[in-house]
Amino acid sequence: MKQKKFDKLKASELKTLKIEAENARKKAYAPYSGFKVGAALLTSNKKIFTGCNVENASYGGTICAERTAILKAVSEGASTPFQAFHVVSSSPTPWPPCGMCLQVMSEFCIPSTVVMISGQKGEEKMFHLSDLLPESFSPQYLLKS
Repeated sequence: MKQKKFDKLKASELKTLKIEAENARKKAYAPYSGFKVGAALLTSNKKIFTGCNVENASYGGTICAERTAILKAVSEGASTPFQAFHVVSSSPTPWPPCGMCLQVMSEFCIPSTVVMISGQKGEEKMFHLSDLLPESFSPQYLLKS
């Protein structure tokens, strides 16, 4: 099996992303599920944006941590594609981003964008976006007239 390359990121960048994601998780608003998630993303010019999940009594109004971070970055004019994400949840084990978050990530990332996930027992997993969403519907499929 071919070894995946995650070496485009420095160990210090990975560590900082995890710390920032954990700090964001602590700010989550999750009064209904109690499931708190934090995300940190690294832009192509090395700026970090964070987000947490924000629940709503009308569940459809809930927004995930990953999308919160992405929306903050885009609204602040961040450079894309994003290089990496770290997502940390209140679960003991790592949970991957949901399908909607992966789809939004595919809009602002490239297939080799690194996605790290971790839980509260210290386990970490690392993927490329293409591992989690192998055949994403990306802007390349839309024809401009």
